[in-house]
Amino acid sequence: MKHPNASARLALVALPALALSACSQMGPAPAGGPTGVAKGAALQQCETLAASFRHDQTAIDSATVVASGTLRLGGHEHSRPLPQGAAPAQPTGGNPVAEHCLVKGAMHKRKGSDGRDYAIGFEMRLPKAWNGRFYYQGNGGLDGAVRPAEGALGGGPLTSALMQGFAVISSDAGHSGPQTPYFGLEAQSRLDYGYQAVAKLTPMAKALIATAYGKGPDRSYLGGCSNGGRHAMVEAARGQAYDGYLIGAPGYRLPNAALAQLWGAQQWAPLAVPGATTQHPLNPTAKIPDLSGAFTKAERKLVADALLAKCDALDGAKDGLVQATQACQTSFKLATDVPTCTGDRNGQCLSAAQKTVIANVFAGGRTTDGQAIYSAFPVDPGLVGDNWGLWKFANSVALDPLSVGTVFSVPPGMFDPLKVDISARLPMFSATNDVYRESGLSLMTPPGNDNPVNVAKLKDRGVKMVIYHGVADAIFSAEDTRQWMLRLDKAMGGKADSFVRFFPVPGMAHCSGGLSTDQFDLLSPLVKWVEQGQAPQAVVATARGVGNPGGANAEVPAEWAPNRSRPLCAYPTVATYKGSGNVEDAASFSRK
Repeated sequence: MKHPNASARLALVALPALALSACSQMGPAPAGGPTGVAKGAALQQCETLAASFRHDQTAIDSATVVASGTLRLGGHEHSRPLPQGAAPAQPTGGNPVAEHCLVKGAMHKRKGSDGRDYAIGFEMRLPKAWNGRFYYQGNGGLDGAVRPAEGALGGGPLTSALMQGFAVISSDAGHSGPQTPYFGLEAQSRLDYGYQAVAKLTPMAKALIATAYGKGPDRSYLGGCSNGGRHAMVEAARGQAYDGYLIGAPGYRLPNAALAQLWGAQQWAPLAVPGATTQHPLNPTAKIPDLSGAFTKAERKLVADALLAKCDALDGAKDGLVQATQACQTSFKLATDVPTCTGDRNGQCLSAAQKTVIANVFAGGRTTDGQAIYSAFPVDPGLVGDNWGLWKFANSVALDPLSVGTVFSVPPGMFDPLKVDISARLPMFSATNDVYRESGLSLMTPPGNDNPVNVAKLKDRGVKMVIYHGVADAIFSAEDTRQWMLRLDKAMGGKADSFVRFFPVPGMAHCSGGLSTDQFDLLSPLVKWVEQGQAPQAVVATARGVGNPGGANAEVPAEWAPNRSRPLCAYPTVATYKGSGNVEDAASFSRK
């Protein structure tokens, strides 16, 4: 399933200096050494913070004690946009969170150039039993709402940064209200969303912690998935104010990914059912073109089954999960491994036109003069999942046009996503004018993508990064993240794994879900790496079948054990079946 020019991107490429060490829980201490274990402190004040805390351009609206069990870790998705006008839901069910102090406030209140009121809204949760660490929770989508500052980890999480004793902050990144990107028409609001809100909130949060506990944090961590992962990757390149970064499905080239979605929508449209519409994903009263008929659920299952037939056993076990991702990219051939229709489409074959479009969409799209729009995507059976279809067929015409038109382009302006000139739109991401003095690419992406030397500077002071990405992610490509890792490794002379580890998650959709074992904790290994020098090589990831206390994943196949577990291995190691033992148990797998 490859564009003619995508072979190099999809070929099996191993980091030359990353040793294929055993997929064991921890590896040896890296060069540079740990930074020292954080030490906790007692919470000295809570309700009085509203009056006692002072920081430039900061207003504390309230500070209240939250009793143990009042907040429960509910596993809601931080990467998912909220419906118009909706407020973030307080979690219900799940594990109870211990007593903590909830502080709400705002920074940099101002009147925008559009006459609207703006501020960087935030909340901080300060645990009574504090571990001496600070966690900045990067939120997903277009931000715009202060989500509960839990520091949730993995799909349907059983733990979180807050539950582990971190002080956690969450923000709206400088704009609030209905989850739409019209804030992007206001120049400063664009900049806050891109990177300045994190830069402004970070010193304030550390000062608030110092006031509440009588000491500042010994170690600081920044994490998030999707746009939250982008926030983390951008701060790692720009501000470098943290000791550890937990980066999930990073949309570090978000403008390019969104434009590739528009390009894909135009490819799907001629194959879709003419005139078909569906409900807007964020506005229940609005309709959008329904593109799902271009590649139906049955046809996606046909391709997923073909992928499993070709690639499932590459990791030693035929278990409905392709863990040898890179090997599969060279083994699977869409043109020959899936039947081509000789008559009408019937769900048991793909038309020649479909095969061309699918291959081109997976290649990331190109302008009319051959310039790549975005990265190639790895093929994975998770394409049969509902989240994959939502991003490709609905969000591509409902969400991506808004962000491309109002946040990333100079000058901004709306358009018909199925008619816009994609080739003319791409240069607008690099443009500036007297109003928008920083381009969309500059404010949204980490400096030095092609040669990430800025991130390389983190190594010298013991900073660590752990990155995870669902292989079946339909909006941000796991291949794009892998290529970033390769570029970093080249810039580091083959020593990227001394401070960065990348964990692909087979079958996982965008941030969570899919045909996957998506419940895992990578924060604890990151802390051990930063503070004790123990480099993570693998963690145990589990499926969220029926009865999972963190919330069930409806797409876990019925033939899997509901608590199936697998080693989640650092690239380029692959979890491989030992040849004996329970195929549902991670203990039956080792590296290859």
